[in-house]
Amino acid sequence: MTRSYRRRKLLSVAEQNTLWAQRRRGATAAEIAQVVGTVPPTIHLWIVRSGGVAPAARHRARTALTLGEREEISRGIAAQESVRAIARRLGRSPGTISREIRRNDGRGHYRATRADRRAWAQAERPKRCRLAQSPRLGTVVTAKLGEQWSPEQIAAWLRRTYPDEPLMQVSHETIYRTLYIQARGALKHELTTHLRRRRRIRRSRGALARGTTHGQLVDIVSISERPATVADRAVPGHWEGDLLLGGKGSQIATLVERQSRFVLLARIPHRDSATVVRTLARRIQRLPAKLKQSLTWDRGKEMAQHKAFTVATDVQVYFCDPPSPWQRGSNENTNGLLRQYFPKGMDLTTLTQRELDVVARKLNTRPRETLEWNTPADVFAATVASTG
Repeated sequence: MTRSYRRRKLLSVAEQNTLWAQRRRGATAAEIAQVVGTVPPTIHLWIVRSGGVAPAARHRARTALTLGEREEISRGIAAQESVRAIARRLGRSPGTISREIRRNDGRGHYRATRADRRAWAQAERPKRCRLAQSPRLGTVVTAKLGEQWSPEQIAAWLRRTYPDEPLMQVSHETIYRTLYIQARGALKHELTTHLRRRRRIRRSRGALARGTTHGQLVDIVSISERPATVADRAVPGHWEGDLLLGGKGSQIATLVERQSRFVLLARIPHRDSATVVRTLARRIQRLPAKLKQSLTWDRGKEMAQHKAFTVATDVQVYFCDPPSPWQRGSNENTNGLLRQYFPKGMDLTTLTQRELDVVARKLNTRPRETLEWNTPADVFAATVASTG
Protein backbone atom coordinates (compact mmCIF):
# COMPACT_ATOMS: atom_id res chain seq x y z
CA MET A 1 0.00 0.00 0.00
CA THR A 2 1.41 3.42 -0.96
CA ARG A 3 1.91 6.24 1.50
CA SER A 4 -0.82 8.37 -0.14
CA TYR A 5 -3.44 5.68 0.43
CA ARG A 6 -2.49 5.43 4.10
CA ARG A 7 -3.57 9.04 4.46
CA ARG A 8 -7.23 8.09 3.92
CA LYS A 9 -9.32 9.18 6.83
CA LEU A 10 -12.84 9.51 8.09
CA LEU A 11 -14.24 12.95 7.32
CA SER A 12 -15.77 15.12 10.00
CA VAL A 13 -19.18 16.70 9.46
CA ALA A 14 -17.49 20.01 8.59
CA GLU A 15 -15.21 18.28 6.08
CA GLN A 16 -18.17 16.48 4.51
CA ASN A 17 -19.96 19.80 4.14
CA THR A 18 -16.86 21.24 2.47
CA LEU A 19 -16.68 18.23 0.13
CA TRP A 20 -20.25 18.69 -1.12
CA ALA A 21 -19.95 22.48 -1.34
CA GLN A 22 -16.83 22.11 -3.50
CA ARG A 23 -18.50 19.46 -5.64
CA ARG A 24 -21.49 21.73 -6.29
CA ARG A 25 -19.00 24.27 -7.67
CA GLY A 26 -17.69 21.63 -10.08
CA ALA A 27 -14.38 20.89 -8.32
CA THR A 28 -12.65 17.59 -9.13
CA ALA A 29 -11.87 14.91 -6.54
CA ALA A 30 -8.22 15.99 -6.57
CA GLU A 31 -9.14 19.63 -5.94
CA ILE A 32 -11.56 18.71 -3.15
CA ALA A 33 -8.91 16.45 -1.55
CA GLN A 34 -6.50 19.38 -1.41
CA VAL A 35 -9.03 21.58 0.36
CA VAL A 36 -10.12 18.87 2.82
CA GLY A 37 -6.59 17.60 3.46
CA THR A 38 -6.89 14.00 2.28
CA VAL A 39 -6.27 12.00 -0.90
CA PRO A 40 -8.50 11.80 -4.03
CA PRO A 41 -9.49 8.11 -3.48
CA THR A 42 -11.08 9.12 -0.15
CA ILE A 43 -13.14 11.83 -1.83
CA HIS A 44 -14.12 9.45 -4.62
CA LEU A 45 -15.32 6.82 -2.13
CA TRP A 46 -17.50 9.35 -0.29
CA ILE A 47 -19.04 10.52 -3.57
CA VAL A 48 -19.65 7.03 -4.97
CA ARG A 49 -21.09 5.76 -1.68
CA SER A 50 -23.90 8.31 -1.92
CA GLY A 51 -24.33 7.99 -5.69
CA GLY A 52 -23.03 11.52 -6.22
CA VAL A 53 -25.99 12.95 -4.30
CA ALA A 54 -25.23 15.17 -1.31
CA PRO A 55 -26.92 13.71 1.79
CA ALA A 56 -29.65 15.86 3.27
CA ALA A 57 -28.51 17.77 6.34
CA ARG A 58 -29.64 16.04 9.50
CA HIS A 59 -31.92 17.91 11.85
CA ARG A 60 -34.10 17.11 14.84
CA ALA A 61 -37.81 16.78 14.48
CA ARG A 62 -39.80 19.70 15.87
CA THR A 63 -41.49 17.44 18.40
CA ALA A 64 -38.28 15.75 19.63
CA LEU A 65 -37.00 16.46 23.12
CA THR A 66 -34.06 18.87 23.20
CA LEU A 67 -30.92 18.56 25.30
CA GLY A 68 -32.20 21.40 27.49
CA GLU A 69 -35.44 19.54 28.18
CA ARG A 70 -33.51 16.38 29.00
CA GLU A 71 -31.42 18.34 31.49
CA GLU A 72 -34.65 19.58 33.09
CA ILE A 73 -35.83 15.96 33.34
CA SER A 74 -32.54 15.03 35.01
CA ARG A 75 -32.89 17.87 37.52
CA GLY A 76 -36.51 16.90 38.21
CA ILE A 77 -35.45 13.29 38.91
CA ALA A 78 -32.71 14.53 41.27
CA ALA A 79 -35.32 16.65 43.09
CA GLN A 80 -37.57 13.55 43.30
CA GLU A 81 -40.35 15.22 41.34
CA SER A 82 -43.11 13.10 39.84
CA VAL A 83 -43.34 12.45 36.13
CA ARG A 84 -46.49 14.59 35.95
CA ALA A 85 -44.77 17.50 37.69
CA ILE A 86 -41.82 17.38 35.25
CA ALA A 87 -44.19 17.11 32.29
CA ARG A 88 -46.26 20.07 33.50
CA ARG A 89 -43.16 22.25 33.83
CA LEU A 90 -41.92 21.34 30.31
CA GLY A 91 -45.32 21.53 28.64
CA ARG A 92 -45.05 17.88 27.59
CA SER A 93 -47.35 14.91 28.07
CA PRO A 94 -46.58 12.62 31.03
CA GLY A 95 -46.32 9.71 28.58
CA THR A 96 -43.46 11.42 26.71
CA ILE A 97 -41.50 11.98 29.92
CA SER A 98 -42.21 8.47 31.21
CA ARG A 99 -40.99 6.83 27.96
CA GLU A 100 -37.88 9.02 27.90
CA ILE A 101 -36.87 7.96 31.40
CA ARG A 102 -37.72 4.30 30.85
CA ARG A 103 -35.74 3.94 27.59
CA ASN A 104 -32.69 5.61 29.14
CA ASP A 105 -32.03 3.31 32.14
CA GLY A 106 -34.73 4.57 34.50
CA ARG A 107 -34.72 7.12 37.31
CA GLY A 108 -31.68 5.66 39.01
CA HIS A 109 -29.32 5.99 36.02
CA TYR A 110 -30.81 8.67 33.74
CA ARG A 111 -28.19 11.07 32.29
CA ALA A 112 -29.32 13.90 30.00
CA THR A 113 -26.22 14.04 27.75
CA ARG A 114 -26.10 10.27 27.26
CA ALA A 115 -29.85 10.16 26.50
CA ASP A 116 -29.50 12.94 23.95
CA ARG A 117 -26.60 11.20 22.16
CA ARG A 118 -28.54 7.95 22.07
CA ALA A 119 -31.64 9.64 20.59
CA TRP A 120 -29.52 11.31 17.90
CA ALA A 121 -27.86 8.01 16.97
CA GLN A 122 -31.15 6.09 16.82
CA ALA A 123 -32.70 8.75 14.58
CA GLU A 124 -30.09 7.93 11.90
CA ARG A 125 -31.69 4.61 11.00
CA PRO A 126 -32.50 4.23 7.26
CA LYS A 127 -35.91 5.48 6.20
CA ARG A 128 -37.98 3.65 3.59
CA CYS A 129 -38.40 5.81 0.52
CA ARG A 130 -41.68 6.43 -1.33
CA LEU A 131 -40.95 3.86 -4.03
CA ALA A 132 -40.21 1.16 -1.44
CA GLN A 133 -43.41 1.93 0.46
CA SER A 134 -45.56 1.54 -2.68
CA PRO A 135 -44.73 -1.55 -4.79
CA ARG A 136 -47.37 -0.52 -7.33
CA LEU A 137 -45.70 2.87 -7.82
CA GLY A 138 -42.27 1.24 -8.00
CA THR A 139 -43.46 -1.15 -10.69
CA VAL A 140 -44.83 1.69 -12.84
CA VAL A 141 -41.65 3.77 -12.47
CA THR A 142 -39.47 0.77 -13.32
CA ALA A 143 -41.52 0.07 -16.45
CA LYS A 144 -41.26 3.67 -17.67
CA LEU A 145 -37.51 3.75 -17.03
CA GLY A 146 -37.30 0.56 -19.08
CA GLU A 147 -39.02 2.44 -21.91
CA GLN A 148 -36.23 5.04 -21.55
CA TRP A 149 -38.42 7.81 -20.17
CA SER A 150 -36.61 10.39 -18.06
CA PRO A 151 -37.54 10.82 -14.37
CA GLU A 152 -39.01 14.25 -15.24
CA GLN A 153 -41.27 12.70 -17.87
CA ILE A 154 -42.32 9.92 -15.50
CA ALA A 155 -43.15 12.35 -12.67
CA ALA A 156 -45.25 14.53 -14.99
CA TRP A 157 -47.02 11.53 -16.51
CA LEU A 158 -47.89 10.19 -13.04
CA ARG A 159 -49.41 13.54 -12.04
CA ARG A 160 -51.58 13.60 -15.16
CA THR A 161 -52.52 9.91 -15.07
CA TYR A 162 -53.27 9.65 -11.33
CA PRO A 163 -54.43 13.17 -10.35
CA ASP A 164 -56.53 11.87 -7.44
CA GLU A 165 -54.04 9.32 -6.11
CA PRO A 166 -51.22 11.03 -4.16
CA LEU A 167 -49.63 7.66 -3.42
CA MET A 168 -49.11 7.13 -7.18
CA GLN A 169 -47.22 10.40 -7.56
CA VAL A 170 -43.53 11.00 -6.94
CA SER A 171 -41.06 13.75 -7.77
CA HIS A 172 -38.33 13.27 -10.37
CA GLU A 173 -35.73 14.02 -7.69
CA THR A 174 -36.97 11.09 -5.61
CA ILE A 175 -36.59 8.81 -8.62
CA TYR A 176 -33.03 10.03 -9.23
CA ARG A 177 -32.10 9.62 -5.57
CA THR A 178 -33.59 6.13 -5.41
CA LEU A 179 -31.58 5.12 -8.46
CA TYR A 180 -28.29 6.55 -7.30
CA ILE A 181 -28.54 5.88 -3.55
CA GLN A 182 -28.79 2.11 -3.43
CA ALA A 183 -29.33 2.04 0.35
CA ARG A 184 -32.93 2.96 -0.48
CA GLY A 185 -33.27 -0.43 -2.16
CA ALA A 186 -36.37 0.28 -4.25
CA LEU A 187 -34.94 0.52 -7.78
CA LYS A 188 -32.13 -1.55 -9.27
CA HIS A 189 -28.96 0.43 -9.99
CA GLU A 190 -28.84 -1.18 -13.44
CA LEU A 191 -31.79 1.02 -14.41
CA THR A 192 -29.37 3.95 -14.62
CA THR A 193 -28.38 2.52 -18.03
CA HIS A 194 -31.79 3.67 -19.28
CA LEU A 195 -31.11 7.29 -18.29
CA ARG A 196 -30.09 9.78 -20.97
CA ARG A 197 -26.44 10.12 -19.87
CA ARG A 198 -26.01 6.62 -18.35
CA ARG A 199 -23.92 7.98 -15.50
CA ARG A 200 -23.24 5.69 -12.55
CA ILE A 201 -23.37 8.61 -10.10
CA ARG A 202 -25.18 11.96 -10.12
CA ARG A 203 -23.05 14.73 -11.62
CA SER A 204 -22.79 18.21 -10.18
CA ARG A 205 -24.41 20.98 -12.18
CA GLY A 206 -21.28 23.02 -11.54
CA ALA A 207 -19.11 20.61 -13.50
CA LEU A 208 -17.34 22.60 -16.18
CA ALA A 209 -18.12 21.94 -19.81
CA ARG A 210 -15.22 21.99 -22.23
CA GLY A 211 -15.73 23.46 -25.68
CA THR A 212 -13.95 23.00 -28.98
CA THR A 213 -12.82 25.52 -31.58
CA HIS A 214 -13.13 25.30 -35.32
CA GLY A 215 -11.54 26.84 -38.37
CA GLN A 216 -12.69 30.07 -39.97
CA LEU A 217 -15.61 30.15 -42.41
CA VAL A 218 -16.12 32.58 -45.26
CA ASP A 219 -19.06 34.93 -45.87
CA ILE A 220 -21.06 33.75 -42.90
CA VAL A 221 -24.14 35.45 -41.47
CA SER A 222 -23.83 35.85 -37.69
CA ILE A 223 -26.57 34.78 -35.30
CA SER A 224 -26.74 38.42 -34.21
CA GLU A 225 -28.43 39.14 -37.55
CA ARG A 226 -31.06 36.44 -37.06
CA PRO A 227 -34.63 37.86 -36.76
CA ALA A 228 -36.06 38.25 -33.27
CA THR A 229 -38.99 35.97 -34.19
CA VAL A 230 -36.49 33.10 -34.36
CA ALA A 231 -35.14 33.74 -30.88
CA ASP A 232 -38.57 33.78 -29.19
CA ARG A 233 -39.74 30.67 -31.11
CA ALA A 234 -42.86 32.54 -32.21
CA VAL A 235 -42.68 31.26 -35.80
CA PRO A 236 -42.23 27.60 -36.82
CA GLY A 237 -39.73 26.39 -39.39
CA HIS A 238 -36.50 27.57 -37.82
CA TRP A 239 -34.00 24.77 -37.23
CA GLU A 240 -30.82 24.18 -35.25
CA GLY A 241 -28.24 21.66 -36.42
CA ASP A 242 -24.91 20.02 -35.69
CA LEU A 243 -22.94 16.82 -36.23
CA LEU A 244 -22.96 14.17 -33.52
CA LEU A 245 -19.53 12.59 -33.58
CA GLY A 246 -18.75 8.90 -33.03
CA GLY A 247 -15.74 6.63 -33.12
CA LYS A 248 -13.45 6.07 -36.11
CA GLY A 249 -14.23 9.51 -37.51
CA SER A 250 -17.95 8.74 -37.93
CA GLN A 251 -20.83 11.19 -37.52
CA ILE A 252 -24.55 11.77 -38.02
CA ALA A 253 -26.37 15.06 -38.62
CA THR A 254 -28.97 16.21 -36.10
CA LEU A 255 -31.64 18.81 -36.85
CA VAL A 256 -34.13 20.21 -34.31
CA GLU A 257 -37.07 22.48 -35.07
CA ARG A 258 -36.96 25.24 -32.46
CA GLN A 259 -40.68 25.66 -31.78
CA SER A 260 -41.74 21.99 -31.58
CA ARG A 261 -38.34 20.40 -30.72
CA PHE A 262 -39.04 17.93 -33.54
CA VAL A 263 -35.90 15.93 -34.42
CA LEU A 264 -34.56 14.82 -37.79
CA LEU A 265 -31.48 12.58 -38.06
CA ALA A 266 -29.43 12.00 -41.18
CA ARG A 267 -26.72 9.49 -41.96
CA ILE A 268 -23.50 11.24 -43.01
CA PRO A 269 -21.00 8.80 -44.56
CA HIS A 270 -18.24 11.43 -44.89
CA ARG A 271 -17.58 14.69 -43.04
CA ASP A 272 -16.52 16.77 -46.03
CA SER A 273 -18.63 19.86 -46.56
CA ALA A 274 -20.05 18.76 -49.93
CA THR A 275 -21.45 15.53 -48.44
CA VAL A 276 -22.85 17.25 -45.33
CA VAL A 277 -24.51 20.07 -47.28
CA ARG A 278 -25.97 17.71 -49.88
CA THR A 279 -27.44 15.39 -47.21
CA LEU A 280 -28.91 18.23 -45.16
CA ALA A 281 -30.42 19.86 -48.23
CA ARG A 282 -32.10 16.58 -49.17
CA ARG A 283 -33.73 16.33 -45.71
CA ILE A 284 -34.86 19.97 -45.62
CA GLN A 285 -36.28 19.90 -49.17
CA ARG A 286 -38.91 17.33 -48.10
CA LEU A 287 -40.48 19.78 -45.64
CA PRO A 288 -43.48 22.05 -46.35
CA ALA A 289 -42.39 25.51 -47.55
CA LYS A 290 -43.45 27.30 -44.35
CA LEU A 291 -41.30 24.94 -42.28
CA LYS A 292 -38.14 25.90 -44.18
CA GLN A 293 -37.22 29.26 -42.68
CA SER A 294 -33.67 29.19 -41.30
CA LEU A 295 -30.91 26.96 -39.94
CA THR A 296 -28.60 27.84 -37.05
CA TRP A 297 -25.27 25.99 -36.99
CA ASP A 298 -22.01 26.22 -35.08
CA ARG A 299 -18.76 27.19 -36.82
CA GLY A 300 -17.77 23.70 -37.89
CA LYS A 301 -15.92 23.50 -41.20
CA GLU A 302 -18.44 20.94 -42.44
CA MET A 303 -20.66 23.93 -43.32
CA ALA A 304 -18.03 25.67 -45.43
CA GLN A 305 -20.35 25.28 -48.44
CA HIS A 306 -23.28 26.91 -46.64
CA LYS A 307 -24.02 29.08 -49.67
CA ALA A 308 -24.70 25.99 -51.77
CA PHE A 309 -27.11 24.80 -49.06
CA THR A 310 -28.98 28.10 -49.14
CA VAL A 311 -29.22 28.04 -52.93
CA ALA A 312 -30.59 24.46 -52.87
CA THR A 313 -33.14 25.02 -50.10
CA ASP A 314 -33.74 28.78 -49.92
CA VAL A 315 -32.95 28.44 -46.19
CA GLN A 316 -30.63 31.05 -44.68
CA VAL A 317 -27.86 29.67 -42.44
CA TYR A 318 -26.92 31.62 -39.30
CA PHE A 319 -23.71 30.83 -37.42
CA CYS A 320 -23.23 30.90 -33.66
CA ASP A 321 -20.51 32.93 -31.99
CA PRO A 322 -17.38 30.85 -31.24
CA PRO A 323 -17.59 28.90 -28.95
CA SER A 324 -21.21 29.40 -27.85
CA PRO A 325 -23.12 26.10 -28.01
CA TRP A 326 -25.92 27.54 -25.84
CA GLN A 327 -26.96 29.70 -28.81
CA ARG A 328 -28.44 26.52 -30.31
CA GLY A 329 -29.52 25.06 -26.99
CA SER A 330 -32.31 22.84 -28.32
CA ASN A 331 -29.86 21.02 -30.56
CA GLU A 332 -27.27 20.69 -27.81
CA ASN A 333 -29.88 19.19 -25.48
CA THR A 334 -31.02 16.78 -28.21
CA ASN A 335 -27.45 15.64 -28.86
CA GLY A 336 -27.17 14.88 -25.16
CA LEU A 337 -30.33 12.77 -25.33
CA LEU A 338 -29.00 10.94 -28.35
CA ARG A 339 -25.96 9.76 -26.39
CA GLN A 340 -28.35 7.33 -24.72
CA TYR A 341 -28.56 5.54 -28.05
CA PHE A 342 -25.20 6.46 -29.56
CA PRO A 343 -22.56 6.47 -26.78
CA LYS A 344 -19.29 8.29 -27.31
CA GLY A 345 -16.84 6.15 -29.27
CA MET A 346 -19.55 4.18 -31.07
CA ASP A 347 -18.90 3.63 -34.79
CA LEU A 348 -21.87 5.47 -36.34
CA THR A 349 -21.12 4.23 -39.87
CA THR A 350 -22.78 0.93 -38.92
CA LEU A 351 -26.18 2.64 -38.59
CA THR A 352 -28.74 2.70 -41.41
CA GLN A 353 -31.05 5.63 -42.09
CA ARG A 354 -33.97 3.42 -41.03
CA GLU A 355 -32.33 2.87 -37.61
CA LEU A 356 -31.79 6.61 -37.23
CA ASP A 357 -35.44 7.26 -38.07
CA VAL A 358 -36.51 4.80 -35.35
CA VAL A 359 -34.47 6.69 -32.73
CA ALA A 360 -35.80 10.04 -33.95
CA ARG A 361 -39.34 8.68 -33.63
CA LYS A 362 -38.66 7.67 -30.02
CA LEU A 363 -37.51 11.19 -29.13
CA ASN A 364 -40.38 12.79 -31.02
CA THR A 365 -43.05 10.75 -29.23
CA ARG A 366 -41.90 11.46 -25.68
CA PRO A 367 -43.66 14.16 -23.63
CA ARG A 368 -41.54 17.26 -23.03
CA GLU A 369 -41.83 19.65 -20.09
CA THR A 370 -41.03 22.64 -22.28
CA LEU A 371 -44.05 21.69 -24.44
CA GLU A 372 -46.34 21.41 -21.41
CA TRP A 373 -45.85 17.64 -21.58
CA ASN A 374 -47.04 17.36 -25.16
CA THR A 375 -44.82 15.46 -27.60
CA PRO A 376 -42.73 17.10 -30.36
CA ALA A 377 -44.55 14.93 -32.91
CA ASP A 378 -47.95 16.26 -31.81
CA VAL A 379 -46.81 19.90 -31.86
CA PHE A 380 -45.07 19.47 -35.22
CA ALA A 381 -48.14 17.75 -36.73
CA ALA A 382 -50.37 20.59 -35.53
CA THR A 383 -48.00 23.08 -37.12
CA VAL A 384 -48.01 21.21 -40.42
CA ALA A 385 -51.81 21.08 -40.38
CA SER A 386 -52.13 24.81 -39.64
CA THR A 387 -49.70 25.78 -42.41
CA GLY A 388 -51.63 23.74 -44.93
